[in-house]
Amino acid sequence: MKKLTNKRLAKQILKFGIVGGTAFLIDYGIFCMLTQFLYIHYIIATIISFSISVIYNYILSIKWVFDITKKQTKKDFILFLILSIIGLILNSFFLYVCVDLIHIHELIGKITVTGIIMVYNFITRKMVVEK
Repeated sequence: MKKLTNKRLAKQILKFGIVGGTAFLIDYGIFCMLTQFLYIHYIIATIISFSISVIYNYILSIKWVFDITKKQTKKDFILFLILSIIGLILNSFFLYVCVDLIHIHELIGKITVTGIIMVYNFITRKMVVEK
């Protein structure tokens, strides 16, 4: 039974990685476009790009990654939204630290921060979405 559980978790992590990877491409692509071509401040850009990628990530998470045995309720969505807002705050804070305090270029900082937030997202989404 433990082997089956480990295999299920490994498959879930792989799916989460695929969804997370494509969500990162959406997030990073929009972030680059907003900061490099439209010259929007990096914090505003990260709020916009992160929010769009969260919606994409949520839809694929409930439909493909996590084993959802019941219909998602408004309460589940609100909890997911709250965790996403916390993720956005963490994302913005760490990006600020990278860019303004450590003086890392915003594009490199965004990649670094995304790695940190990915771990937070998996743990919180597994706890909330799958229960």
